Amino acid sequence: MKIGYCIPFALLLTALACSEPSNKKQEITKSLDLYLPGDLEVTLWAESPLFYNPTNMDVDIRGRIWITEAVDYRNFNNDSAKHLHHAKGDRVMILEDTDGDGAADTSKVFVQDRDLIAPVGIAVIGNKVIVSCSPNMIVYTDENGDDQPDRKEIFLGGFGGYDHDHSLHAAYAGPDGNWYFNTGNAGPHIVKDKSGWTLRSGSIYTGGSPYNNENSGNMKSDDGKVWVGGLALRVNPDGTGLKVLGHNFRNSYEVIPDSYGNLWQNDNDDQVVACRTSWLMEGGNAGYFSTDGTRFWQADQRPGQDVFTAHWHQDDPGVMPAGDRSGAGAPTGVVINESDALGRGYLGLLLSADAGRNVIFGYHPAVRQSGYDLGKRENFISSVQDADAPYVWNDTAVNRKKESWFRPSDVTIGTDGAIYIADWYDPVVGGHQMQDSVGYGRIYRIVPKNKKLAAPKIDINTTEGQVAALKSPAINVRYQGFVRLREKGEASVRPVQALLEDDNPYIRARAVWLLAQLGEKGKAVVEEVLKNPDVQLRAVAYRALRQSGSDILPYAQKMMSDASPFVRREVALSLRDEPYERKKPVMVELIKQFDGEDRWYLEALGASLQGHETDIYPEVVKIFGEGKAAPQWNRPMAALAWRLHPPEAVTALAERAGDRQLSARDRQAALTALAFVNTKPAAEAMAALAKTKQPDVAEAASYWLAFRQGNDWFNLLDWNTLDLNTAYERKLAEMKVKKQIITDEHQSLDERKWRVQEMAVDSVGGQLLIGMAEEKTLPGDLFPFIEEKIFINPNATIRMQAGKYFKQPGSGKSYSIPDMLQLKADVANGKTVFTSRCGSCHKLGGQGNNIGPDLTGIGKKFDNAALLDAIVNPSAGIVFGYESWLVNTSDGATLFGFLLSENQRSIVIKDIGGQKHVVDKKKITSRKKQDKSLMPDPVSNNLTEKEITDVVGFLRSHG
Repeated sequence: MKIGYCIPFALLLTALACSEPSNKKQEITKSLDLYLPGDLEVTLWAESPLFYNPTNMDVDIRGRIWITEAVDYRNFNNDSAKHLHHAKGDRVMILEDTDGDGAADTSKVFVQDRDLIAPVGIAVIGNKVIVSCSPNMIVYTDENGDDQPDRKEIFLGGFGGYDHDHSLHAAYAGPDGNWYFNTGNAGPHIVKDKSGWTLRSGSIYTGGSPYNNENSGNMKSDDGKVWVGGLALRVNPDGTGLKVLGHNFRNSYEVIPDSYGNLWQNDNDDQVVACRTSWLMEGGNAGYFSTDGTRFWQADQRPGQDVFTAHWHQDDPGVMPAGDRSGAGAPTGVVINESDALGRGYLGLLLSADAGRNVIFGYHPAVRQSGYDLGKRENFISSVQDADAPYVWNDTAVNRKKESWFRPSDVTIGTDGAIYIADWYDPVVGGHQMQDSVGYGRIYRIVPKNKKLAAPKIDINTTEGQVAALKSPAINVRYQGFVRLREKGEASVRPVQALLEDDNPYIRARAVWLLAQLGEKGKAVVEEVLKNPDVQLRAVAYRALRQSGSDILPYAQKMMSDASPFVRREVALSLRDEPYERKKPVMVELIKQFDGEDRWYLEALGASLQGHETDIYPEVVKIFGEGKAAPQWNRPMAALAWRLHPPEAVTALAERAGDRQLSARDRQAALTALAFVNTKPAAEAMAALAKTKQPDVAEAASYWLAFRQGNDWFNLLDWNTLDLNTAYERKLAEMKVKKQIITDEHQSLDERKWRVQEMAVDSVGGQLLIGMAEEKTLPGDLFPFIEEKIFINPNATIRMQAGKYFKQPGSGKSYSIPDMLQLKADVANGKTVFTSRCGSCHKLGGQGNNIGPDLTGIGKKFDNAALLDAIVNPSAGIVFGYESWLVNTSDGATLFGFLLSENQRSIVIKDIGGQKHVVDKKKITSRKKQDKSLMPDPVSNNLTEKEITDVVGFLRSHG
């Protein structure tokens, strides 16, 4: 089905001139098609000027929609004189359908605050409105119900990401009575809760805004643990008890709890193959950075690893499964539909909005082994008929269409059971940009065909109303019923226990959580639920008893032999913080039931045994490896040795890595486990394997040695005794000789000219010349000779960067994007141009190199104009993680490339040829972040307007 709406041009002009919303209902004309299941219909519920630029929304107990606006989004990139701008700060708006006709007719400003700069999260919980806007989570309290805040409190502060996408996101009330929220990786996050407990989390990531300049990994929080990057967090409603529930995300836009207590999230990257939607296991390491946050994923990418696997560290022990790989895009809001108002088939539907793909994806998660399988991804609603279809260039007509302006920033469920979608209507998404100067936005409402849904009237002061609130489809509304019923204690047991018979399994789960907090009487009911045939309900009962403050060990002993690995995994996780000797018998029993294949179960065991790998390893050997040589290990033994990788396993792992009878997969797994053991015997064993006569093993072992030299094994070996010289190092030695000649004033000008021009046409030599120019050590009389040759250097990035220091022939050439939009693309020629000019750095569909971002699927994320702009102005929006650095060393080397890793001892630079270099910090004489992208501009790449048009046509057709 499709149905569409568009704001009339006259209204756009009105919105440009007006910074305050009007209560007048808008006339709507058809223009934009939206595709969704045929038994549902979508209507426009609200649009500008009732509000502008919606980033996030929530629903209150009256069924009203609350919106956070981002009118002042990225003022550092936008001209306030040309864009709608709120000098007094961004706003929180309340929208309401007062006459029940299915469309909002009023809006009001709840708060406008200079502390609100592009807030991206809102939760309405009773009379408290929680707004997420880094560096603060702000609570506005409306004491008298007049829709105006009477109190403002900085509930939590110290989050990184001021005016940044990778920042603090929305809070949600969980079924246990706690608040859940998340933050992106624009750290550092130094956050003290109300009890004084301090979170310290960071990573190597900086950039994206002028304010995100300092960050670092390997910081310890007050729990003694290293938490990295983006985080999923839980806190008590009074601000105490801050706890990390997952970490090492890039920019998980939302983490939302369902009524079972599961956490669901989506995460995004500018790598167009790497977006995902996931179930988040408690304590999960999401795998974006190295475990300590000192290395980008690019630093850890192994030979032969595809981008998605490397990006989320899927081959590393200690990292959770990535979930569904949704490809290109920019994921935003996420929600579980716990209502059957749309029909029973939509109950339990996981909705994941993707503003970059103009779509909201739908999933039907189901328990599989000890975790969840998301099932087949569907396009639930989209502005394009097939969000996965390749794009076909269609002259200029496509540029007039605005299907791709549908940018769903959030999706939520109303008290009426309808699905509401916030649409930040803009031609671009991400990269800290917005092109729509009007600030236009929309909210859509999805309901069943031929069925009217209405927001119920709930009297929260009665038991009946409290139960009705607990049953609400709106997540933060049901929390209010939870709190009121909990306040009554055991008097609430009877009405809540009745909900265990409800047809809706989510309502049954909510009852279990609440009963566990209704005194001993309620807890006794929950203990009986531990015997329920429903696996998920048994898991909820166990979780609820754990959260109630009971000693979990007796329950763990009771459930450690449960028939379901899903429940047993929950038992393992519950024991993470228990003393080892106390939990050891239960852990041994859980290990005995490991099937050798279930990754979620394996990660739960490893997480619970962190710090006790050496203690448990003999027990593992007794259970699975007794009397067996390492090459004869069964699957459970091999998997546990890989995940735990204690020092005691080094000899066995080395033996498996070198055994010709094992499969290549098993040998590589053993090498990986060995590489994660940070001891001298492990490093020595790897060095021995690098000399083996098995080419695949020797090659992989040599890689690990070269890689670990720059981080965990830096001080374990005498690296000078190992032959790790590369072709680059041999070429560098050659170029250093030429460098000495060109700076020797006793050499003739002809000799110096000859040598400097040899350097100018060599990729390594060109880097040295750029480094010398940056340090102003290059003799001035050589500049004309360099300029004759350096712009024909075979490396396009050298040519582009040289433009900063040397005069470039044809540098005054300009390109017209409007003119190029009128040209017809020759897709076949575009493929030829891409292969010859772009494929040396970029991959597309498995072909090319991994120096720059993988462009597979880029045609789904950006339209013609955006792609043309990215090629013509490559430095205008540099992809996160691909900012360039120029590093000079005391031994005469110059490195130009991406900073992949940094710790106290060394950095790792990936140069423009794809070579990774470990640089001892003591040898660095200068390092400077560059303001230009490593991607060559079209002049440096010698591209014509027609060739650029053809390349864009090829990218769009490739999809």
